[in-house]
Amino acid sequence: MSIKNAYNEWSDQYDHDQNKTRDLDASATIDTLSRYNFLTVVELGCGTGKNTGFLLTKADKVIGIDFSENMLEKARDKHSGKPVEFRKGDVTKPWNLCKESADLITFNLVLEHIENLDSVFSQAYETLKPGGLFFISELHPFKQYLGSKARYEIDGVTKELETYTHHTSEYLNTAKKHGFNLVHFNEWFNESDKREIPRLIGILLRKNN
Repeated sequence: MSIKNAYNEWSDQYDHDQNKTRDLDASATIDTLSRYNFLTVVELGCGTGKNTGFLLTKADKVIGIDFSENMLEKARDKHSGKPVEFRKGDVTKPWNLCKESADLITFNLVLEHIENLDSVFSQAYETLKPGGLFFISELHPFKQYLGSKARYEIDGVTKELETYTHHTSEYLNTAKKHGFNLVHFNEWFNESDKREIPRLIGILLRKNN
Protein backbone atom coordinates (compact mmCIF):
# COMPACT_ATOMS: atom_id res chain seq x y z
CA MET A 1 0.00 0.00 0.00
CA SER A 2 1.27 3.46 -0.87
CA ILE A 3 1.92 5.96 1.92
CA LYS A 4 -0.89 8.15 0.58
CA ASN A 5 -3.41 5.30 0.61
CA ALA A 6 -2.29 4.26 4.07
CA TYR A 7 -2.95 7.71 5.51
CA ASN A 8 -6.30 7.85 3.73
CA GLU A 9 -7.20 4.57 5.43
CA TRP A 10 -5.80 5.70 8.79
CA SER A 11 -7.59 9.06 8.78
CA ASP A 12 -10.83 7.99 10.51
CA GLN A 13 -9.01 6.77 13.60
CA TYR A 14 -5.77 8.77 13.54
CA ASP A 15 -6.89 11.32 16.13
CA HIS A 16 -8.40 8.67 18.41
CA ASP A 17 -5.79 5.88 18.43
CA GLN A 18 -3.41 5.68 21.36
CA ASN A 19 -0.26 7.21 19.88
CA LYS A 20 2.60 8.35 22.11
CA THR A 21 4.59 9.73 19.17
CA ARG A 22 1.70 11.92 17.94
CA ASP A 23 0.98 13.23 21.45
CA LEU A 24 4.62 13.96 22.26
CA ASP A 25 5.01 15.75 18.94
CA ALA A 26 2.16 18.10 19.87
CA SER A 27 3.83 18.91 23.19
CA ALA A 28 7.24 19.39 21.58
CA THR A 29 5.79 21.77 18.99
CA ILE A 30 4.12 23.91 21.62
CA ASP A 31 7.21 23.96 23.81
CA THR A 32 9.49 24.98 20.93
CA LEU A 33 7.33 27.55 19.16
CA SER A 34 5.26 29.14 21.93
CA ARG A 35 7.76 32.01 22.34
CA TYR A 36 7.32 33.17 18.72
CA ASN A 37 4.60 34.90 16.71
CA PHE A 38 4.20 34.79 12.92
CA LEU A 39 2.27 36.32 10.07
CA THR A 40 2.17 33.25 7.79
CA VAL A 41 2.91 29.64 8.71
CA VAL A 42 3.16 26.78 6.21
CA GLU A 43 2.43 23.39 7.75
CA LEU A 44 3.72 20.64 5.46
CA GLY A 45 2.13 17.24 5.97
CA CYS A 46 -0.58 18.78 8.13
CA GLY A 47 -2.63 15.59 8.28
CA THR A 48 -5.84 15.95 10.31
CA GLY A 49 -4.72 19.36 11.55
CA LYS A 50 -3.54 18.04 14.91
CA ASN A 51 -1.03 20.90 15.30
CA THR A 52 -2.95 23.47 13.25
CA GLY A 53 -4.99 24.69 16.20
CA PHE A 54 -1.87 25.64 18.14
CA LEU A 55 -0.25 27.24 15.09
CA LEU A 56 -3.34 29.39 14.61
CA THR A 57 -2.78 30.87 18.08
CA LYS A 58 0.69 32.01 16.96
CA ALA A 59 0.01 33.15 13.39
CA ASP A 60 -2.31 35.40 11.40
CA LYS A 61 -2.65 32.71 8.71
CA VAL A 62 -1.78 29.03 8.31
CA ILE A 63 -1.45 27.13 5.03
CA GLY A 64 -1.72 23.38 5.53
CA ILE A 65 -0.57 21.01 2.79
CA ASP A 66 -1.07 17.24 2.64
CA PHE A 67 -1.47 14.60 -0.06
CA SER A 68 -4.15 12.62 1.79
CA GLU A 69 -7.63 13.77 0.79
CA ASN A 70 -9.17 12.03 3.79
CA MET A 71 -6.77 13.63 6.25
CA LEU A 72 -7.46 17.04 4.73
CA GLU A 73 -11.20 16.49 5.06
CA LYS A 74 -10.76 15.92 8.81
CA ALA A 75 -8.58 19.02 9.08
CA ARG A 76 -11.11 21.21 7.25
CA ASP A 77 -13.95 20.00 9.47
CA LYS A 78 -11.88 20.58 12.61
CA HIS A 79 -10.83 24.13 11.71
CA SER A 80 -13.78 25.42 9.71
CA GLY A 81 -14.14 29.20 9.75
CA LYS A 82 -10.57 29.85 10.92
CA PRO A 83 -7.81 31.69 9.02
CA VAL A 84 -6.34 28.53 7.56
CA GLU A 85 -6.16 27.29 3.97
CA PHE A 86 -5.80 23.56 3.40
CA ARG A 87 -4.35 22.46 0.08
CA LYS A 88 -3.79 19.04 -1.46
CA GLY A 89 -0.15 18.61 -2.42
CA ASP A 90 2.79 16.23 -2.37
CA VAL A 91 5.67 17.71 -0.38
CA THR A 92 8.19 15.81 -2.53
CA LYS A 93 7.04 17.84 -5.54
CA PRO A 94 6.92 21.64 -6.11
CA TRP A 95 4.94 23.29 -3.31
CA ASN A 96 3.65 26.10 -5.52
CA LEU A 97 4.14 28.69 -2.80
CA CYS A 98 5.33 32.24 -3.34
CA LYS A 99 9.00 32.93 -2.81
CA GLU A 100 9.84 34.43 0.60
CA SER A 101 6.20 34.28 1.70
CA ALA A 102 6.37 32.38 5.01
CA ASP A 103 7.67 33.25 8.48
CA LEU A 104 7.62 29.62 9.64
CA ILE A 105 7.60 26.23 7.92
CA THR A 106 6.90 23.08 9.92
CA PHE A 107 7.40 19.37 9.24
CA ASN A 108 5.96 17.09 11.92
CA LEU A 109 6.34 13.31 11.59
CA VAL A 110 6.65 13.59 7.82
CA LEU A 111 10.31 13.35 6.84
CA GLU A 112 10.61 9.67 7.77
CA HIS A 113 8.48 9.05 4.65
CA ILE A 114 10.76 11.10 2.37
CA GLU A 115 13.94 9.53 1.03
CA ASN A 116 15.75 12.62 -0.28
CA LEU A 117 15.80 15.65 2.01
CA ASP A 118 17.53 18.06 -0.40
CA SER A 119 14.36 19.10 -2.21
CA VAL A 120 12.57 19.75 1.09
CA PHE A 121 15.32 21.96 2.48
CA SER A 122 15.79 23.76 -0.83
CA GLN A 123 12.10 24.61 -1.16
CA ALA A 124 11.91 25.61 2.50
CA TYR A 125 14.74 28.08 1.97
CA GLU A 126 13.04 29.58 -1.10
CA THR A 127 9.66 29.86 0.61
CA LEU A 128 10.85 31.42 3.88
CA LYS A 129 11.37 35.12 4.36
CA PRO A 130 14.92 36.17 5.34
CA GLY A 131 15.36 35.15 8.96
CA GLY A 132 12.34 32.82 8.80
CA LEU A 133 12.17 29.68 10.96
CA PHE A 134 12.07 26.03 9.89
CA PHE A 135 10.87 23.54 12.53
CA ILE A 136 11.36 19.78 12.20
CA SER A 137 9.90 17.26 14.66
CA GLU A 138 10.52 13.64 13.73
CA LEU A 139 10.81 10.15 15.15
CA HIS A 140 14.28 9.96 16.66
CA PRO A 141 16.84 8.02 14.58
CA PHE A 142 17.65 5.98 17.71
CA LYS A 143 14.07 4.66 17.67
CA GLN A 144 14.35 3.91 13.96
CA TYR A 145 17.57 1.94 14.53
CA LEU A 146 15.51 -0.36 16.79
CA GLY A 147 12.80 -0.84 14.19
CA SER A 148 10.23 1.78 15.22
CA LYS A 149 8.20 3.31 12.39
CA ALA A 150 4.77 4.74 11.67
CA ARG A 151 2.16 1.99 12.04
CA TYR A 152 -1.51 1.61 12.78
CA GLU A 153 -4.00 -1.20 13.36
CA ILE A 154 -7.26 -1.62 11.49
CA ASP A 155 -9.62 -4.60 11.73
CA GLY A 156 -7.07 -6.36 13.91
CA VAL A 157 -4.31 -6.08 11.30
CA THR A 158 -1.20 -3.97 11.91
CA LYS A 159 -0.15 -1.87 8.95
CA GLU A 160 3.42 -0.54 8.73
CA LEU A 161 4.21 2.42 6.49
CA GLU A 162 7.28 2.70 4.27
CA THR A 163 9.93 4.81 6.01
CA TYR A 164 13.51 6.00 5.60
CA THR A 165 16.05 6.52 8.37
CA HIS A 166 17.64 9.97 8.52
CA HIS A 167 20.56 10.29 10.92
CA THR A 168 20.95 13.39 13.06
CA SER A 169 24.04 14.36 11.08
CA GLU A 170 22.03 14.17 7.84
CA TYR A 171 19.46 16.66 9.12
CA LEU A 172 22.10 19.09 10.35
CA ASN A 173 24.42 18.79 7.36
CA THR A 174 21.57 19.18 4.88
CA ALA A 175 20.37 22.26 6.77
CA LYS A 176 23.82 23.83 6.59
CA LYS A 177 24.16 22.94 2.90
CA HIS A 178 20.94 24.81 2.09
CA GLY A 179 21.62 27.95 4.07
CA PHE A 180 20.14 27.37 7.51
CA ASN A 181 21.61 28.08 10.95
CA LEU A 182 20.74 25.97 13.98
CA VAL A 183 18.65 27.84 16.55
CA HIS A 184 17.67 25.02 18.87
CA PHE A 185 18.12 21.25 19.07
CA ASN A 186 16.26 18.96 21.44
CA GLU A 187 15.52 15.30 22.08
CA TRP A 188 12.10 14.47 23.49
CA PHE A 189 11.28 11.67 25.90
CA ASN A 190 7.88 10.24 26.83
CA GLU A 191 9.01 9.63 30.36
CA SER A 192 10.95 11.79 32.79
CA ASP A 193 13.64 9.10 33.03
CA LYS A 194 16.10 10.25 30.36
CA ARG A 195 18.06 7.03 30.56
CA GLU A 196 15.53 5.70 28.07
CA ILE A 197 15.92 6.20 24.32
CA PRO A 198 14.43 9.53 23.20
CA ARG A 199 11.30 9.22 21.08
CA LEU A 200 11.55 12.42 19.03
CA ILE A 201 14.18 14.74 17.63
CA GLY A 202 13.37 18.45 17.38
CA ILE A 203 15.34 20.87 15.24
CA LEU A 204 14.64 24.59 14.90
CA LEU A 205 16.51 26.34 12.07
CA ARG A 206 16.72 29.90 10.83
CA LYS A 207 17.20 30.96 7.23
CA ASN A 208 20.35 32.98 6.71
CA ASN A 209 19.72 36.61 5.78
